[in-house]
Amino acid sequence: MKEVAQFKTAFINRLMTLSGKDLEEASAYDKYAAVASLVRDVIGQRWVNTTRRYDANDEKQVYYFSAEFLLGRLLDSNLRSLGVRDVWAEALKEMGIDYGELAGQERDAGLGNGGLGRLAACFLDSMAAIGLPGHGCGIRYTYGLFEQRIVNGEQVEQPDVWLKDLNIWEYRKADKAVTVRFGEPLGAVKAVPYDIPVIGFGNGTVNTLRLWSAELRDGIAVNYSSLGPDDYRRLLEYKNQVEAISQILYPDDRYESGRLLRLVQEYFLVSAGVQSIVRHMKRKHGTVGDLDKRAAIHINDTHPALAIPELMRILMDGEGLSWDEAWRLTIATISYTNHTIMPEALEKWPEDKFRNLLPRIYEIVREINERFCRQLWDRYPGDWDRIAAMAVTAYGQVHMANLAVAGSHSVNGVSKLHSGILRDDLLKLFYAHTPEKFNNKTNGVAHRRWLLAANPELAALVTDTIGPAWVQRPGELERLLPFAADGAFRQRLAGVRRERKLALAKFVGDKYGLSLDPESIFDVQVKRIHAYKRQLLNVLRIMDLYWRLKDNPGLGVRPRTFIFAGKAAPGYYLAKKVIKLINTLAASINYDKTVNDRLKVLFVENYNVSLAELIIPAADISEQISTAGKEASGTGNMKFMMNGALTVGTLDGANVEIREAVGEDNIIIFGLQADEVAGCRATGRGNPLLIYNSDEQVRRCVNWLADGSLSAIRDEFKPLFDYLVYDGQYCELADFAAYIGAQAKADELLADEVTHWQSAAINIARSGTFASDETVRAYADDIWGVRPSPEAHAR
Repeated sequence: MKEVAQFKTAFINRLMTLSGKDLEEASAYDKYAAVASLVRDVIGQRWVNTTRRYDANDEKQVYYFSAEFLLGRLLDSNLRSLGVRDVWAEALKEMGIDYGELAGQERDAGLGNGGLGRLAACFLDSMAAIGLPGHGCGIRYTYGLFEQRIVNGEQVEQPDVWLKDLNIWEYRKADKAVTVRFGEPLGAVKAVPYDIPVIGFGNGTVNTLRLWSAELRDGIAVNYSSLGPDDYRRLLEYKNQVEAISQILYPDDRYESGRLLRLVQEYFLVSAGVQSIVRHMKRKHGTVGDLDKRAAIHINDTHPALAIPELMRILMDGEGLSWDEAWRLTIATISYTNHTIMPEALEKWPEDKFRNLLPRIYEIVREINERFCRQLWDRYPGDWDRIAAMAVTAYGQVHMANLAVAGSHSVNGVSKLHSGILRDDLLKLFYAHTPEKFNNKTNGVAHRRWLLAANPELAALVTDTIGPAWVQRPGELERLLPFAADGAFRQRLAGVRRERKLALAKFVGDKYGLSLDPESIFDVQVKRIHAYKRQLLNVLRIMDLYWRLKDNPGLGVRPRTFIFAGKAAPGYYLAKKVIKLINTLAASINYDKTVNDRLKVLFVENYNVSLAELIIPAADISEQISTAGKEASGTGNMKFMMNGALTVGTLDGANVEIREAVGEDNIIIFGLQADEVAGCRATGRGNPLLIYNSDEQVRRCVNWLADGSLSAIRDEFKPLFDYLVYDGQYCELADFAAYIGAQAKADELLADEVTHWQSAAINIARSGTFASDETVRAYADDIWGVRPSPEAHAR
């Protein structure tokens, strides 16, 4: 094949150019770098052409601001989008190079942590895939969140040195740097952009993810020969302060220095990004008077909410607009997605710290508050409680969620349930005031990554069955529905799952020395470790099953393998205790010969996108068991569904809509509903101490945490015992019995081969509803007012 021969020649030449080595001497990383470099060659002209097309056609563009972009590895997805993956992989194979090993040399980018960042990455993928002029704006974190290691069962945080080999996909654009101005002692800081291309699938579009890095500003002239010891020390301290801005995602907020650094990061991100947008608009059009017609700025949760006063500052101080005109343009340009009702995500900052760090922005925020409160007073005269609750600044705090709502034209939740909670509870006063701002946009996931790339065997089966159109039109997956009743299709589907389970089992065996039975039920809960996500409830269920097996060795249960993964915030004591508990329990169970042929527990360290791509396709059961009303949407639930796993979950977040999509027979729902949770502690049904005292099954499991038999360390898990019995904020014990019942239903469903694989097929067929292509189209139509570029679809 001509293309294969051409690639071989180009690859060998590039390998020698980059590494100075021939094929025999080159390392696996050298070979990866050579292939990635060839991809850059292909991308370059398309990237330039896309930018020129947007400008020439005067197309309105979206700028998606997010603190996180959890990209995963890019080589494979880039090759797929360019349509050359199979040819290049075949050429590499002919040269004796394993494509999978080569692609595995790429490190996951340390630019995110959980669902927020993965959603942002999915949206970028979909914007490019549907030809939408849309770009990301974030921070280039040098060390990411952290690299998680499990040492003696405990989480240990280490720097994520994902940039140690540099990032071959980024392009440093020093000529496009801007200056971000803080109060003392930081002063002026240079923000340098690093651009990463985002390639549309098969359509010639290449959008941009722009990441900002903090550097010492130009013009700091230093005569080192005249520096005294204290001068040099102060210079180094200042350099470290500046560089710290873009070093770590989510600095530790247990300490004031960490909290202030978060605020510094948030302003650094929005100031650099908004300045860049305005500069581009002025260069192309000479004016910003119609900014809202040319740009849509979207803030992904409250972290980028300072885009509102920053845009006001630029429009007034830099462009000379009046307050009223600047405010009109700001509201018309900016839109806001709320992602949670959890207190830690509804940011607020002490006014005195805010004022010292951002003096000009504070003046603008105060003026926004004064004008907004006067409007509220005119409409609700004398209603001080309402006005104080809606104020942007009140009681010495700057409320970022209130700022985001007041300063944007659209406010959306991310599932029907979550949007209802915003309207009826969390933001009900704002909804009553401006109901036209509020709407729902249920989250979605990139099906090309989470099905096409993560599960190639399943993707091949789907294509063999209904053709390839689903890759670009995920709604086509609906055409699989009739095949749920086809025995041959179900048999092939079961074979695909077994292949993915074998792949995961091999990884686990190689890394942890633990043998997993692919015939067992792979029961998976992988997500950020947090009390409301209720990994602890899952652990209690495992304890219960363990004790039942010990009491009755002949108990007829199908073997289960419980798989956990996820990171806990460094300062989150309870979550880190849960990780230690899971690993301690795993050590007890996995080496107990009386049960380990039917029960195993595993915690996979350092969960990231690449591990998710390995774990999710192997799952039989997807645990989505957060306390109802606490999870805004979830996207993990959609990824598991897309791969045919059975969801066991509460009526929380997008689980509600998944049930609507697949039907009650193809999902297992249990537990308190959102409107019942608030009152659960006030009733006998929900009081954890009463449940503990009255339920022997609960008491036996919970006592194991405190009786000293689980750990050699005295009272190691007593804090978890105390939480469950005397606090129980997230209704673990109230939902325990219902959760045990749900697991019995799951056992029954999975035991019937016909029902099992019929349900799996229905979940896959209905998952197109939750593809991010569809979600992004809804944002573009209803919020951003942006249309896909027609020329992208003509390619």
